[in-house]
Amino acid sequence: MFKGMGGLGDMAKMMKKAQEMQGKMQQMQDDLNNITVTGEAGAGLVKAVASAKGELKSLDIDPSIFSGDDKEMVEDLILAAIKDAQSRASERSRQEMEKITSELGLPPGMDLPF
Repeated sequence: MFKGMGGLGDMAKMMKKAQEMQGKMQQMQDDLNNITVTGEAGAGLVKAVASAKGELKSLDIDPSIFSGDDKEMVEDLILAAIKDAQSRASERSRQEMEKITSELGLPPGMDLPF
């Protein structure tokens, strides 16, 4: 009776799926702000905590590394801990993205915009 309307039905399903994906992406973005990862350097003497989005949240430095004239070593340890935290944040973000794409039935490795 309504030949030709099948295309509109398919379009409505696609729009609904797109809205669902947009909602899940927004939720994931919010979640990434709340997930934290910890990077370490110097066998845990320096620890950097970052959100899964890579935003540095805190830095913990063991006071024992401040003895002597080791300014450059301390700076290197701080940078290493921050880089480790950022690397872990990137990996965690990738894992969360894989969960979303899998739930939506998208192919693995599909990069969605951020």
